[in-house]
Amino acid sequence: MEADNVGAKRTLALFLTAAVLFGGTFVATKAGLAYLPPLFFVAVRFDIGAVVLASYAAVSMSRSELRPRTVGDVVGIAATGLLVIGFTNALLFVGQQYATSGVAAIVFSLNPILTPIFAAVLLTDERLSVRAGVGMALGLAGVALVANPASGGAISGPGVGILFGGAVTSALGAVVIRWSETALSSTARTVWGVPLAAVLSHLLSLGAGESLSGVSVTPTAVGALVYVGVFSGALAYLAYFAVIDTAGPTRANLVFYLIPIVSTLGGWLLLGETLSGLTIVGFAVVLSGFLLIGSEAIVGAAREYIYSRQRGSEEPTTSVPRDSGD
Repeated sequence: MEADNVGAKRTLALFLTAAVLFGGTFVATKAGLAYLPPLFFVAVRFDIGAVVLASYAAVSMSRSELRPRTVGDVVGIAATGLLVIGFTNALLFVGQQYATSGVAAIVFSLNPILTPIFAAVLLTDERLSVRAGVGMALGLAGVALVANPASGGAISGPGVGILFGGAVTSALGAVVIRWSETALSSTARTVWGVPLAAVLSHLLSLGAGESLSGVSVTPTAVGALVYVGVFSGALAYLAYFAVIDTAGPTRANLVFYLIPIVSTLGGWLLLGETLSGLTIVGFAVVLSGFLLIGSEAIVGAAREYIYSRQRGSEEPTTSVPRDSGD
């Protein structure tokens, strides 16, 4: 029982750490974009993160833990580095030029709603239920309210499409990782994936013709780089993937519904940003879509936890209803 409590507290601490650090990413990104070209910004972010993770791996992991052994391991690393981390953040940094921190986070909170769609297509043991279809529709309707194109919206220019693309690549990458059946731990995939994302981001920056003449080295720019490189570029990913390993994807994906709260508060306190009433309504609609999709698994997990506590068992004795987003 004591071991269960320690494990639960550790998982909760990791969950809150991931939510706070990822939420701060949107604020630091918005602040840094005034001084750094977006793709170069994200590339340097992952340069820093790669160094931090390499140092962590050198002192905490063995070669056998890091070594890819199968095609599935390689696919899992590629999906982590190119999709979940690389393209996702490239699209986020470009898209956030047109949106506030809180609004960008709300669009990205579509991730757990989009995941069941790709799971139904790519995984033979997944089927898209009517519940999931309605939840997906609610999520898209919520983003439409956030963007509010009829009145100029909270996102200007191509921002909503770019940010939505980032949510799509993140969800697709998570499903590809499952499809690959990799035996590597999430930590090992992150150690490999972040430098891969750095290479991808530098190539995208060069391809986009970004010029270093647009870089301004200011305290704000340096602080933003340190934050997105060390705290959200390395530590947050380690915490998030650790929650997936211990609590499962459904409960880990709840982090996406704390992130907009953190980013909105941070944007308000540090950058003077505000959210309109319609944007808040839009987020509530997105949240209802997620709850519709994930409610069965969440309730089942809660029942499992309560039952195991009552029995005093170290291992769960009932199964969690399977959710199409896992």
